[in-house]
Amino acid sequence: MRLLMFKADGGGRLGALRPGTDDEVVELSEFADLVALIDAGETGLAQARSTLSSARATSRRLADLELLAPLDPPRGNVIAIGRNYQKHAEETAHMQGGNEPGPPTIFTKAITSLTDPFADIAIDPSVSDRIDWEVELAVVIGNRGANIKRQRALDHVFGFTVINDVTARDIQSDWGGQWFKGKSVDRTSPTGPWIVTRDEVEDPQALGLWLRVNGVVKQEGNTSEMIHPVDAIIEWASKGMTLLPGAMIATGTPDGVGFARTPPEFLKPGDVMETEIQGIGRMRNRIVSAS
Repeated sequence: MRLLMFKADGGGRLGALRPGTDDEVVELSEFADLVALIDAGETGLAQARSTLSSARATSRRLADLELLAPLDPPRGNVIAIGRNYQKHAEETAHMQGGNEPGPPTIFTKAITSLTDPFADIAIDPSVSDRIDWEVELAVVIGNRGANIKRQRALDHVFGFTVINDVTARDIQSDWGGQWFKGKSVDRTSPTGPWIVTRDEVEDPQALGLWLRVNGVVKQEGNTSEMIHPVDAIIEWASKGMTLLPGAMIATGTPDGVGFARTPPEFLKPGDVMETEIQGIGRMRNRIVSAS
């Protein structure tokens, strides 16, 4: 299933694309939001599938809907993995004078940094004038677990979505290494456009990723290039720490980020940023000046 949140009657509604179509959204009114569906487990998924197959279900045209972030908020801060693609690790090490990565670098992003898949992103130069892009595959946890073994890790996955881990590089680097702050500027990181359930992603390590600014490809990679694949990330992240249903894990970005370019490139008002992952979906966000 492709599960999404959309705006209606002043609030958010949960829906899913009807199987076999790309423009019909069936409302899943039995659930308040996506976290409620995740919490309902296999019973909830079966109920959602039953609604999708019903001819009496309320449906809407996708083109008529304003999509919201599918998981807003996730359960807890976004868990994020740094330097998880070899070429990006190399370009980051070159720029920051670091060494080759060992175990996964884990940090978090504030839930207030998330925004909708087609929302404008406002940047304020008094906060940061070095706003950068990072296309990433995001994993949504379905089953609670701690000390999860790698061979069972994917059993804990509910689904996958796209996240752009937009980063204020000056805050991240110049404030004494403030990764959390640099990754958490309000309403700058789009997610979506929907969550694709695990059963519809044959291999999470075989997905193309792209990031375009004004139609120009800035990042192009494949999840096969991850240093630590999804199952290893879940094993490592869950060591001594419980992963909750509804938690989101951003799995790292390929090379091509702006600050590592020569000369460096950063987002500015008027830019249009597209973030896409094969088989998952594409987001489109315009950069505007903060009021």
